[in-house]
Amino acid sequence: MALARQQLERSAYRPNKSQVLVVVDRNPRVQRLALVVVNLNDQTWRTLGSTRISTGTKGRKHHYITPTGVFTNSTDRLGYRAEGTKNKHGIMGNGTHGMRVWDFGWQQAAKGWLASREQGPIRLEMHATDPDLLEKRLGHTASAGCIRIPAALNVFLDRHGLLDADYEEKSRTDKRFRALLRKDRVPSPLSGVAVVVIDSSSNLKHAAFTRVHKF
Repeated sequence: MALARQQLERSAYRPNKSQVLVVVDRNPRVQRLALVVVNLNDQTWRTLGSTRISTGTKGRKHHYITPTGVFTNSTDRLGYRAEGTKNKHGIMGNGTHGMRVWDFGWQQAAKGWLASREQGPIRLEMHATDPDLLEKRLGHTASAGCIRIPAALNVFLDRHGLLDADYEEKSRTDKRFRALLRKDRVPSPLSGVAVVVIDSSSNLKHAAFTRVHKF
């Protein structure tokens, strides 16, 4: 977790309570997401579990390399839910109807199809993917820049509000946020707001999450 700690220290985000961080390793040889409990009382980080994901791929036009950094689920933006419709290729890009889409706003990312790695803007999101055609491919870079996660993890994060600490508070006064959050949610006392994207490619001793858990 050293790389995630470094990203957090370099960012403007400072956890104000013990909480879960969503840590994503974009290393093409890793492609995993871990849920990490940051305990501010004893300053420990503990991994709850990890699972396969997909981040931005190289070599395909209009496909960006998912940027590293700390990205928060801010109430400056309202996320949404998948409609479950299929594109012209018959793929449900955001997963089935009702799957959560977390919106982290406009970010700068390297253009994966250019050798120069010129930077350009992308709308960074985290979402499920087609359960029949694409979920089985998780564990490999594949997206246009967003973070693809398994449907089971999508539901787990959504039901327990692990990225919704600010949304939960905002929902008390804003019906838009209240409408987005699940009616059957059970918010965790460890709810947070942050996704930390790292790249262990050049630091192999940090290249794998050691505990594996299927959400």
